[in-house]
Amino acid sequence: MKLKQTLFCIATTSLLISCGVDTKKEIKKTTETKKEFNYVVEQFADIKVLRYQIPGFEALTLKEKKLVYYLTQAGLSGRDIMWDQNYRHNLEIRDALETINTVFTGDRETTNYKAFKTYLKRVWFSNGIHHHYSNDKIKPEFSADFLKELLNQTKTSLSSEAFEVIFNEKDNKKVNKKAGVDNVLASAVNFYGPDITSKDVEDFYSKAYKGPKGTPIEAGLNSTLVRENGKLVEKVWKSGGLYGEAIDKVIYWLEKASTVAENDKQAKTLNLLIEYYRTGNLDTWDKYAISWVNATEGNIDWINGFIEVYNDPKGYRGSYESIIQIKDFDMSKKMKVLSDNAQWFENESPLNPKHKKENVVGVSYKTVNVAGEAGDASPSTPIGVNLPNNNWIRQEHGSKSVSLGNIIGSYNNAGGTGRLKEFAFDQEEIDLEIKYGKLADKLHTALHEVIGHASGKINDGIGQPKETLKNYASTMEEGRADLVGLYYLMDPKLQELGLVDNWEKVGKAAYDGYIRNGLMTQLIRINLGDDIEEDHMVNRQWVSAWSFEQGKKENVIEKISKNGKTFYNINDYKKLREIFGRLLKEAQRIKSEGDFNAAKALVEGYGVKVDQNIHKEVLNRNAKFTSAPYSGFINPILKAQKDDKGNIIDIKLTQQETFEDQMYFYSKNYSFLPIK
Repeated sequence: MKLKQTLFCIATTSLLISCGVDTKKEIKKTTETKKEFNYVVEQFADIKVLRYQIPGFEALTLKEKKLVYYLTQAGLSGRDIMWDQNYRHNLEIRDALETINTVFTGDRETTNYKAFKTYLKRVWFSNGIHHHYSNDKIKPEFSADFLKELLNQTKTSLSSEAFEVIFNEKDNKKVNKKAGVDNVLASAVNFYGPDITSKDVEDFYSKAYKGPKGTPIEAGLNSTLVRENGKLVEKVWKSGGLYGEAIDKVIYWLEKASTVAENDKQAKTLNLLIEYYRTGNLDTWDKYAISWVNATEGNIDWINGFIEVYNDPKGYRGSYESIIQIKDFDMSKKMKVLSDNAQWFENESPLNPKHKKENVVGVSYKTVNVAGEAGDASPSTPIGVNLPNNNWIRQEHGSKSVSLGNIIGSYNNAGGTGRLKEFAFDQEEIDLEIKYGKLADKLHTALHEVIGHASGKINDGIGQPKETLKNYASTMEEGRADLVGLYYLMDPKLQELGLVDNWEKVGKAAYDGYIRNGLMTQLIRINLGDDIEEDHMVNRQWVSAWSFEQGKKENVIEKISKNGKTFYNINDYKKLREIFGRLLKEAQRIKSEGDFNAAKALVEGYGVKVDQNIHKEVLNRNAKFTSAPYSGFINPILKAQKDDKGNIIDIKLTQQETFEDQMYFYSKNYSFLPIK
């Protein structure tokens, strides 16, 4: 599970900002000081592209640098898998658009060509033709005739179906989890054959192999479900199977990584990952996950595989993802106190005692610096991750939680306070956010990942949430973890543990930011009239809206109109914490008991529909800000330096000049799948 950067409780650090950085300045080398480093690459449409540094990389040994390099190459080798998973025509469309942009010799300053270039960049950023966050198909601001003209001029081919889908109304939604529709048929994501229905999926997995009793596998995680000769079959993603060409390249680099592992546990874990990619066996995936969660020694770690299931409307299939990490020793030491006290947090939580874990095991927390990302983690990246996702493994063997320190740092350094001042109720709220907001965000990320996802247990005999809560499983889990964090952010225990100097003010800043975001500011991300559909946005609204309603009688959160503008002001933080506690108890009950109807009522009743008057007002107030609401990253390039005999003698870091440079570099060096 991942905590997305798009959490608006990171109010002043990443999203509630006005763009004040000169993107035309000369890009500085990674060896220069933090002050001189230019974090902003460029901005287009609703996207701002940033870059990040890798603190501590130069201090690594050559062997450790090789490990980082090999793991990064492995991750990038699977990049095209994510493109094809997102939509069946993505690779063909990308190839055509890139060819046009390379070959075209006409006037690139026309309105139409500029619109074409922006469309290409948006497709790059989203790993396909559907928006990375809203899941809506990206609409080009040029005509079909203009694209035909470009194809003819550059002698570029594009199939008629792929061409038409850019402009027509077909496959408009990558992932559609709305109630009242067949979620599988209504989703364009390439996890299912074109004639597969939601009922087909449910029927298939009601009878499919689920693993040993009490230790279920993540059924369906690494396959496409299709119909062949009238029967449903899984096309497994493995060497020799679907995506085999790219997976073989991933294996090649993982084998090299295993030769420079820091210790035997790391080597064993990498070899299990290689075996999994070769066989596609999900029992082996579980063995790998157990080995990975217990391999806690060393400076380097990684995430690699088909992991998060947000893009599957039924919650079975994992998107390809890779994040390579270097441990931040100072911050990890400071934050280790959370994992050391995980049992205290579980014991003191407001959950029903029968839903609490008697023994919280193996929870580890680290702050890391990202060295490279690919697939589902790039260009749009999480800020925190907690894995593995399999509930029984988490309960028996524990989990790893990481906060991506240099990613958060880049957001902080690229930000400002313009939107904060527009949407905060008063100067006290602004001052709290400026002084304590970054720490509050960091702690909420940690509590969400370390304590939140690790807390609670499912009742005996109850299936996995993807089976019981179905299309509501992801948003319910993210909301539950958010609530754990919110509940403890207003607890003096944080000060007792040495994590804060003033727990009350940190808690107030966190509560202000969450409610401000959940009820208002995140609405800048969707079009007027649209429902909220992305799981994290949905969870932030149902948490905030339910809490607002529950506190109305005592005016816990007050809706105020001031100078013709709407604000939400928290009058009683203590009572709001109690409300968060009640909602957390209910969210855990829903998960523990597999109560689909209660999940549906909570999500559909509070998380999806938008107050159109508020939405219109938010968009109007936001119009004066030039900074894009979404951010993502280009990665530093790791280049192997070799001697005359071909031996690696060093790994050097460079920063690419533009987003376009990186995308062409990746297409040239990591395109291992056929475009059709």
